Amino acid sequence: MACCEDVLRASADRVQTRKLSSCIWGRHAMSAAETITAQPLGPHAEPPQDRHRQLIAVGAISAGAAVLVLGVVLLSVRASHQVNRVPLEAAPRPVTVVAAQSTPYQDTRTYVGAVEPWVEASVGPQYISAYVKTVVVRPGDTVKRGQIVATLDCSNPNAATRAVQMQARAAGARVQAASDEAARLSTMLDGGFVAPNEVEQKNAVSLAEGAKLLETKANVLKTSLDVSDCVLRAPFDGEVGTRNFDPGAFVHPGAAIVSVVDRDTMRVTVDASEKDLGALAPSTMVQIDILATGSHLSAPISRRAPRVDPSTRTIHFEVDVPDPGRQYPVGATAIVHIAVGKPVPATEVPIYAATQDEGKAKLFVVEHDVAHAKTLRVTGEVGGAVYFALATLPTGSLVVTEGRALLSDGDRVLAHVEAEAPDSGAPEDDAGPGTRGGGYGRAL
Repeated sequence: MACCEDVLRASADRVQTRKLSSCIWGRHAMSAAETITAQPLGPHAEPPQDRHRQLIAVGAISAGAAVLVLGVVLLSVRASHQVNRVPLEAAPRPVTVVAAQSTPYQDTRTYVGAVEPWVEASVGPQYISAYVKTVVVRPGDTVKRGQIVATLDCSNPNAATRAVQMQARAAGARVQAASDEAARLSTMLDGGFVAPNEVEQKNAVSLAEGAKLLETKANVLKTSLDVSDCVLRAPFDGEVGTRNFDPGAFVHPGAAIVSVVDRDTMRVTVDASEKDLGALAPSTMVQIDILATGSHLSAPISRRAPRVDPSTRTIHFEVDVPDPGRQYPVGATAIVHIAVGKPVPATEVPIYAATQDEGKAKLFVVEHDVAHAKTLRVTGEVGGAVYFALATLPTGSLVVTEGRALLSDGDRVLAHVEAEAPDSGAPEDDAGPGTRGGGYGRAL
């Protein structure tokens, strides 16, 4: 026990000695600092103002570093909050859908025809070849029947006509002389002064001269036709359609210098497949779209050819369209729609919402935010719409129109319903003007 108490006492003495040494060292350090503070500044010592500026700079740098560190921390927190922790395959795909509409469907036939005038004539020489002297009309001019439209240089035909007329006059004089001589000889036959043979010869000469006179008169008529061919006139009231020659051109018989058309009534001419003969009966109403003017009209079939064209296997029919305002140009393209059969209940969706192949269409129908791929039989197609049976596609079904390329059967979707379905482009019922199309295949 005594040994242990000696050890504890020695340890306590060492601790007190260390505390005393620390206290003495601290007092000496404070005394040295007070001495340095009390000493005057030397020539190379820093003034208090510079030391103050250094403190301000150090404080500003420390504050900027603190702000930078705080910003990094905040950005890190914000980025961690925006990390998408949902797999892309599990996220719903945004799509646009349209509600299927219940619309009666009636099968139609569509043909491409042309607008033709009621009457058209090519005006030109028919008997002579000559130079064109004048052409007094141009396309679009209105002409009356008998109005001069062109003239030819007919110096040669006029001279030939005058020569034939002189020949006819000479032949007439010879006929008269032969007739008088034959009459005189006939009076002397009763007295026996001349032989009967001589009288008969004189009568034959008189008849021959008469025949030559008739021949000459026929030549006069022929040359007069040549002269009348030099002045070309309009055959009926109408408009000048084309002008093919100008003054100075040389034309032959059959060449058309100008053409005249009558557009008071237009004819829409169509050649249809022979298998549609039953749908092309006269008086059948058809819908017509005129591409040149964008007009839509309804009219009945006026006539149908009784014979099928053996080379094209088509049958020709025409539709008469009154056009007192002459608004439809000759030769314009006409799209003719003819309804076939009876209307049947069907569901209508835009044509771009389905992919068709061999009478079937593949589309996506959204039910409870899940897209289901369906392959349905197509009932028909009109304009920009495709039709399905009501039993296969109920009315109001949401059909995907945009975003189909990235969908698979059973995918979850975020559907956006269109305000209204785009116009299908089917023919209108009224005859009012529609939007002009650039070609068949776009909205008319």
